[in-house]
Amino acid sequence: MSTNSSFKPTLGLFDATMIVAGGMIGSGIFIVSADITRNVGSAGWLIVVWLITGFMTITAAVSYGELSAMYPKAGGQYVYLKEAYNPLVGFLFGWSFFSVIQTATIAAVGVAFSRFTAYLIPAVGEGNILLDLGFLKVSAAQVLAIALIVFLTYTNTRGVKGGKIIQSTFTVTKLVSLFGLIVFGFLLSKQSFWNENWATGLTAVQDLGAKDAAGILQPTGWHPISGAVLIGAIAASMVGSIFSSDSWNNVTFIAGEIKNPQRNIGLSLFLGTLIVTLIYVTANLMYLHVLPLQQIAYAENDRVAVVAANAIFGNAGTIVIAVMIMISTFGCNNGLILAGARVYYTMAKDGLFFKKTGELNKNAVPEYALWIQCFVASLLCLSGKYGDLLTMVSFVVVIFYVLTIIGIFILRKKLPNAERPYKAFGYPILPLIYIVMATIFCIGLVWTSPTYSLWGLGITAIGVPLYYLAVNNQKRAE
Repeated sequence: MSTNSSFKPTLGLFDATMIVAGGMIGSGIFIVSADITRNVGSAGWLIVVWLITGFMTITAAVSYGELSAMYPKAGGQYVYLKEAYNPLVGFLFGWSFFSVIQTATIAAVGVAFSRFTAYLIPAVGEGNILLDLGFLKVSAAQVLAIALIVFLTYTNTRGVKGGKIIQSTFTVTKLVSLFGLIVFGFLLSKQSFWNENWATGLTAVQDLGAKDAAGILQPTGWHPISGAVLIGAIAASMVGSIFSSDSWNNVTFIAGEIKNPQRNIGLSLFLGTLIVTLIYVTANLMYLHVLPLQQIAYAENDRVAVVAANAIFGNAGTIVIAVMIMISTFGCNNGLILAGARVYYTMAKDGLFFKKTGELNKNAVPEYALWIQCFVASLLCLSGKYGDLLTMVSFVVVIFYVLTIIGIFILRKKLPNAERPYKAFGYPILPLIYIVMATIFCIGLVWTSPTYSLWGLGITAIGVPLYYLAVNNQKRAE
């Protein structure tokens, strides 16, 4: 197989912005507001959780702009951590990215695609078990998720141009569709619950819920909360909103393929995160207009958007949302798959990952890195533990966001005279606010979900011996 020695810069500002926005919007905005509402129990706090998440996301994105301008090359966050701290910290991110962050997100988004495809084609639903080995059950939904991941991986091995077309087309389609859903929600809904919902204001209440004899979650009574309990409830709520707003940093991983990266990466990070944050907040305002708060909290299978669409369009609403989520998750996974492999490529160039992942094929893409990412994501599709995976992803990813933003302060001191075509907006105040807020989120998550938060830390810690093993192998090879 003939190879290329370097990436080709073929992506402009529009393409980069579509990668940011497309990677962020998957299935979360259609689902997670139910869990948020159960945790905080009022219209005000539902919107506050999304506003906090949006503020944190945009703040982190504009802070990353400084780092992307300093190091405009493939690998993104892995490179920033390596330069700010040392190769070990960079490797721990890369290992966590490979084992949990990116691959688990690809798996979860793939399964979301399958679940909503089943609305149109029931045969591909989770209830259709194709293989039962006792310890492992494989459903048609899991097989479809894997098939989607394999197809998008193959498409991206053919070159970045094909991936770019898919990404831009599907991202524009889902942005227009979401905007249309929001507008129609305010214009066509037969009944408004706006005043009723906003009567709850900022009175935070919580309902732990319980399953009835049929296994359906039911409210057990709402209780006022404040202080540490409120902080814990917000942290638990933000697992969903942060996962829904994550992957904005994917564009930094493909810096080697972006035209004028010093300008376009930082600008695309700001534009992409701002667009998505505005859509997310207005989508939740629309939910509060068309549905009573109790229905948002206890939507069947947490599918708030389906219930809202039915209130807007009647029975056709279910089909409308199913198609929207299929489009959304298809485009989202394309962006995740395209960007993720570039991290493993850069790690391999440093001698810290499988050697072949550091090679580009004749289409100037890291084909082997794409396929190994595909393999791990496909295995995670079979795990069935998607909610647990998302808790681990949210916890680990925010820890590395905090470390990366602290890295801006370290690099300002370590390399005061380095060229910085763009400087972090609001430095040092905004980055410090992000660090404090994100740290409180992580502490709150450990308190409310200790098992899977600590599992995430454990998986990251496994990277320490793996790093020294890789270093020793590299020394022997020399």
